[in-house]
This record gives sequence, structure tokens and C-alpha cells, in this order.
Amino acid sequence: MPLADAAEPLDVQLIAEMAAGDERAASMLYDRHGAVMYGLALRVVGEPADAEEVVLDAFAQAWRDAARYDTSRGSVAGWLTTITRTRALDLIRARGRRSKMTDTATATLDEPAAMGSGFAAPDVQVQETERAVAVKSALDQLPLPQRQAIELAFFEGLTHHEVADRLREPLGTVKTRIRLGMQKLRDTLVGLAPESVS
Repeated sequence: MPLADAAEPLDVQLIAEMAAGDERAASMLYDRHGAVMYGLALRVVGEPADAEEVVLDAFAQAWRDAARYDTSRGSVAGWLTTITRTRALDLIRARGRRSKMTDTATATLDEPAAMGSGFAAPDVQVQETERAVAVKSALDQLPLPQRQAIELAFFEGLTHHEVADRLREPLGTVKTRIRLGMQKLRDTLVGLAPESVS
């Protein structure tokens, strides 16, 4: 397979650049391998939206683990395939857990509905305000390209394709920016989810 052999040095270079924090290299790697990984994910999970989520998760993991990539253990394409397959199987397992939770929640629908809970207690309102301030601060700390993509996707409700059109950027670049930005937000805001507030 001479074509694959010829492509491998570029892939290895992109991984090295990703390990050094080069976002454009991550986008290029996505553009080179995203379609093949999507096909693999779709065969495993069966749903296009789930397959897209798997691929984004896989490339986010590749970004985080780029410094640990070892050329002696296989090609970049093989490494990405392993990550994608693992993420797809994780999603299948998570679906099973969600199905059990849905069944449990459905069983409670037979119980009488409670009256409205009224206004939130003052301490809950304070916590919600503090969370909102923390989220705004975390967004402000993101690089501008990531923040713009996230704001368009989540606050304006645009699809990834629409965000790419609006920013005049390749779709792969936009998806990478959103995924990396969301990962940074998660890391910054860990512990602020409502369920973790005591």
C-alpha cells in the first residue's frame, strides 16, 4: 500500500504538531481521516448523529493523547481507528445504561404529578448566579476562534455546517474548535454542575 506509506510521514508530523498545541494540525488530521472514522463509527453505532459524536470524541482524545502516540505501535490511521472503535463501543454501552434509566423514569410516570415547586430558594438562586458568572468567565478565557464557534453553535443554535458557513472555515476546523473548546470548558467548570452542588 504505497499510498498509505506515503501519507504516514505527514500524519506523524501532524500528531507531533498537535502534541505541541497546534490546533490547525488537529483540523488537518480531522480533514484527512474524519470521513473514514465516521464510516467506521456509523457501522458500529448505526445512527448518524451518534457516529458524528463518536468521531468528535475520538479526535478530541487524539488531541489530548497526541504526545503519547508511539510510531512503533502502528500507523496514525490504525491508532485513530482503535480510538474511534473504542469510543463507539463506549457509546453502545452508554446507550444500554440510558435505556435502563429511561425505563426507570417511565415507571414513575404512573405516580401523581406534584404541584409546581414555585420559586427557587435564595441559596439556589445564588448558586445559579455563581454558575452563570463562572461559565461566562470560562468562555472569555477560550481562544477567540473556539469561543466564536461555541457561541454560534450553542447560543444561536446553528448546526456545525451553519457555523462553518458563517465563519467561512472548513467544517472539520469548526468541529475541532467546538470539541476542544467544550473540553476546556468542562475542565474549567468541573464541579459546577447542579447535581454536584450539595
